[in-house]
Amino acid sequence: MKHISAIIFGAAIVIAAYFLGNAYIQRANPPQMISVTGLGNENFTSDLIVWEGQFSTNSTNLKTAFDQLNQDKEIVREYLTSKGIDPNSIIFNSVQTSEMRDNQYENGNYVGSIFKGYQLIQTLKIESEDVALIEGVSREITELLNKGVQFNSSPPRYYYTKLADLKIEMISKATEDARIRAEKIAENAGSNLGDLVSANMGVFQITGQNSGEDYSWGGAYNTSSKNKTASITMRLEYKVK
Repeated sequence: MKHISAIIFGAAIVIAAYFLGNAYIQRANPPQMISVTGLGNENFTSDLIVWEGQFSTNSTNLKTAFDQLNQDKEIVREYLTSKGIDPNSIIFNSVQTSEMRDNQYENGNYVGSIFKGYQLIQTLKIESEDVALIEGVSREITELLNKGVQFNSSPPRYYYTKLADLKIEMISKATEDARIRAEKIAENAGSNLGDLVSANMGVFQITGQNSGEDYSWGGAYNTSSKNKTASITMRLEYKVK
């Protein structure tokens, strides 16, 4: 029985020595890896424009205000179509109605309000792939003042309908850029590039060309510039042999 215990004890020591030695070797010779980040950039021009604006009427009589708003609506519609805008792309939203009141004070204390009338606001939105046309009309919209309509225009927003295809192309460029960097690092170290271990995509950014915009950790998405720059990063890890 004593001999069996001695044999088991000795075997345990040998096994423990093996694992400890193996761990030391792995620690002394860690796996050789290269981690690189590649960048893919692409300039493009927006192919979709979204433009919004609004006009309003005021009256103490709700029906009078509504009738005037409808007249102005037809003036706006005729003006936009006369400029070549497709009527189907002009979307008039529901009318917003609010009461106008003047607050009254006595000795600095609020005592109530006096009804001054109704304000009706009509908003509209235009989406079009004819970017140049809508841009031009948005700049000339003050001509409606000559027709008795005070139209308040918002800055156009610009989008790109082929963004998914562009993103795939950029991922390819960023991956190739990272691979070239990894090969150069391995070559300078006197090694060869091995198998790809992992690939992780970074943040997708869209900024205006020559705008000086800052990149965001969450990803920037510029809509104010017609000409944009998209960028993406790819982080790759390779084995070195």
